[in-house]
Amino acid sequence: MGNVLISTSSFGKYDKAPLELLVEMNYKTTLNPYGREMSEGEIKKLLNGVDALIAGTEPLTSDVILNAKSLKVISRCGVGIDNIDLEAVKEKDIKLYRTPQGPSIAVAELTLGLILDSLRYISCLNRKIRSGGWEKKMGRLFTGKTVGIVGMGSIGKRLTLLLKPFNCRILARDHVPDIEFARENKVEYVGLNELLRDSDIVTLHLSLDNDSKGLFDMELFSQMKDESVFINTSRGMIVDEVALYEVLKNGKIGYACLDVYGNEPYKGRLKELENITLTCHIGSYAREARIEMEMQAVENLLKGLEGFNHEDTKSLRKESEGFVS
Repeated sequence: MGNVLISTSSFGKYDKAPLELLVEMNYKTTLNPYGREMSEGEIKKLLNGVDALIAGTEPLTSDVILNAKSLKVISRCGVGIDNIDLEAVKEKDIKLYRTPQGPSIAVAELTLGLILDSLRYISCLNRKIRSGGWEKKMGRLFTGKTVGIVGMGSIGKRLTLLLKPFNCRILARDHVPDIEFARENKVEYVGLNELLRDSDIVTLHLSLDNDSKGLFDMELFSQMKDESVFINTSRGMIVDEVALYEVLKNGKIGYACLDVYGNEPYKGRLKELENITLTCHIGSYAREARIEMEMQAVENLLKGLEGFNHEDTKSLRKESEGFVS
């Protein structure tokens, strides 16, 4: 019997199948005892004697990983691995997996919802009515608009497919362009400056790294169209929130929607503005997508520990497409 720690705060809440699979394979499972994202010290303490971790967004620093003497596998329940010290993982020869496909449709659908919300002022008008007002605001159609997608990975591609009925022009920026996908779906790969200049909506779907950290600052915001919409459902630290506050307050861009922040829970000044919709990091929080992610995370963990192949489990993948190192 091995020991498995699950650090995500709501694992197994909507479907027990991922947990039951671990029990079936005789693993002792410990769930997150805090019901929230753990601190560095908390996760470090709980990893003592643990063979495998199903990880969330807690800080898996070099100190945490190097002190986890028994740890053999990290299975990230999600896409981003910017919270994980990859050098320490490599040094300890720990197998690292993620679930790149699990949250894609959920984040893409949330993004679509935020686009429609911003163009028709849905959240804004809801707040005004609840406070006693009845002020009609003239919105804009989404049909025929130009959408700039920064980061054309699995989420960006899924969003592209969702946008087809709206007859949008799709501009994309990515380090590794997928030319075949672009040709099949009428996506135009362009430089970032051109994307910002021509897009009515700019939406971020890129990972956090040294190049993207703080990327969207005053200089980039100043290149966007007047009345354009800015959306970030990727990573909060990609955006300079002070600069975003200024361009929203001054009307340089028309509206913004954020699901992620530099520090969470978010307590900053953007809450003072009416022309922004704020959600609390719910990109993957669609029940079906969450269940899928959790099962993928368990399957990846079992593959990493013992090359597990469970033919009777319909959702078990034959390929470890989420394997990182």
